[in-house]
Formats: sequence, structure tokens, C-alpha cells
Amino acid sequence: MDRREIAVPGKIPVLDISCEVQALKPQIMSAIESVLDRGAFIMGQNVKDFEREVAEYLGVNYAVALNSGTDALVISLLACGIGEGDEVITTPFTFFATAEAISQVGAIPVFVDIDPDTYNMDTNLLESALTEKTKAIIPVHLFGQSADMDPIMELARLHHLIVVEDVAQAFGGEYKGRKVGTIGDMGCFSFFPSKNLGAYGDGGLVATNDPDLAEQAVMLRAHGSKKKYYNELIGFNSRLDEIQAAILRVKLPHIDEWNEGRHQAAARYRRLLGEFEGIILPVEEQYSSHVYHQYTIRVRNGKRDELQARLLEEGISTMIYYPLPVHQLPVYRSMNVSMPVAERLSIEVLSLPIWPQIEESTQQFIAETIRASLY
Repeated sequence: MDRREIAVPGKIPVLDISCEVQALKPQIMSAIESVLDRGAFIMGQNVKDFEREVAEYLGVNYAVALNSGTDALVISLLACGIGEGDEVITTPFTFFATAEAISQVGAIPVFVDIDPDTYNMDTNLLESALTEKTKAIIPVHLFGQSADMDPIMELARLHHLIVVEDVAQAFGGEYKGRKVGTIGDMGCFSFFPSKNLGAYGDGGLVATNDPDLAEQAVMLRAHGSKKKYYNELIGFNSRLDEIQAAILRVKLPHIDEWNEGRHQAAARYRRLLGEFEGIILPVEEQYSSHVYHQYTIRVRNGKRDELQARLLEEGISTMIYYPLPVHQLPVYRSMNVSMPVAERLSIEVLSLPIWPQIEESTQQFIAETIRASLY
């Protein structure tokens, strides 16, 4: 097994959802039993209610529940008319699905390097990446920190570009008072179990204020049909499971509380780790509310892997997001592009354990172990 994926049973995981499960288990079990009693497992009332509730939470007119965050990206691009030969600008420092979705619809991912402080797309580089084939931008709100959306939206309006937000890691985060995922043409969310709002299986969603885009997404998730057996498009089978929708409905009212818990945990890390010269901490919020899906530090002087190994010896699990920028993955390596900041960060970043209920004593032990390892 790759050391990046090792967790130590019974010690400190990267993410511990046991507190959440125990607190909500009676409600979750009741919600699941209700689905079983109704016998409606596909596109039932829980899906409809969840779409309404999450749209209200986000402040959008339409929310379309889907099978996964990856499907949300693919369906959003297709709904927006992105296809063969179009160029879509995005970041190389993200999970593969962001670029994969672009390629899946026949478009071409065009990477721009990242800001070393936020880990997000460097908006100063956007304009130089434009060509006559550019049709869209996919900003990623990485690790729970919003991308700088104002310059992105300004450039998009000036050049008539589509903006699809990848919000897989930032549910509930805000940019200048607006929920991320509601600023561009469409917002794409993942409910993978490790996310801030996670299902207990796969799940995703697209959000939009455009009725035509919402209608396209609804059709595409159900084999391209508005009415069963009357297919108008080549679509997908991408429906959110009714049981997962029921679980997400139980969890949604708690998301602000959980995000605040992550915020407090991040503040403790900042206090405990702020004096260490060997690491660089995540930038504090400037224009957004960071929801700390990950607490990702940078380890200087080539000591990242050594620190990770030492933490693991002490029972502290960590993760490396991402060991290779997307443009260096085998599938895109032939593009032969250079993204020096993303490449540098890929050998420095290390994500520490964080969850809403993490205890201060746990964080103190992690900080002390880091100190002992680096000094």
C-alpha cells in the first residue's frame, strides 16, 4: 500500500466521523427505515425534498441531485454546451476528476498555475491562457478555500465564457457573502463520505439559477429524457440514491455547525503551529470563509516525506493531496506543460487530521510531534 494512504487503526486518523455517526444515528436509522417502509428507492420524495432544502440553503433557484461530484462536472459542461475541441481553463492542482470531466465531453483542459498561498488558480494568469477556442473556466475551491471569483467572473463576462465551479471540497463556504457554487453558471458538489457534507455512499449535485441549464441537467441525469421512454438526448444514469438523500437531509441542518467546528480546529492549529519555521500554514481568510475540508500545510526544505513518516510512527495519519499535479499524470503528460508553483507544492503539501469535533489535546499532540520531528 502507498504510504500516502496508510491510516493507523485505533490512533489518529485523517478524518474521524464516529462522533457525527453516533450523534445522528437514531435520526439516520429512522430516515433509512422510512425509505424501506415506503418502498420507493429511486427518485423518491427524499430526493425531491433534499433538492428543495439544499437549494434554499445555497440560495439558488435549482438544485439537481446526481450520482457523484464527477457526474456533476460532466453534466454541467454538457448542459452548458461544452464539447468537442472546446478549451476549458482550470487548475492543475486538484483531483483528477476536474480535468477528466473536461476530457470526457471531448473538450481540452488548459491549465493555469496556482497561487502558492491559497493553492487555488492564480487569476493573474487567466487572461494569458485564453485562445479563440476557450469556452469555459472551471475554478476549484480547493481544501475548502474559495477561489478568487471576482476576476474570474469579470473575465468570463468580457469574453462570453461559461463558469462552472468545482465545489467538491467546499460545501457551505462563502465568497464575499455568497455561497460558493452559486456565483458561476453552475456549481458542482460532491457528497463523497469524507466531504464536509458527506453521504454514506456516493452522491453529487449541480446548482444553478438558470432554468434552461437546470432542465438540461435533469434530462441528462435520466438518460436524456423529460418523460420516461421519450429520450431526447444521450444522457446518463446519474440519480442520487433515495437512501443517500434521506441521510443527507438529516445531516444538512448541521453543516454550518460542523464547518464552524473545522474553523475552530484550524484556528487552534494556527496557534499551535504558527511559530514553526519549517512549515507554511494555510493562508487566513481574506475574501472568503474557509471551511477547511483539509488543513494543508507546506513542509519546507524537502522534509515533507520525512515528517509524514515520523508522524505515522507516532500513530498520526496524514494525506498528500496531491502527489502529482494533474498535468504530470500519465494521461496528460504528453501536453508537456510546466506549472512550477503546482509542481513545487506537490512535494511540500501535507494534510493534517481535521474534523469538526477534533479535541484540542489531539491537536497539541500532533503539533508537539511536528516540532520534535523538524527540530
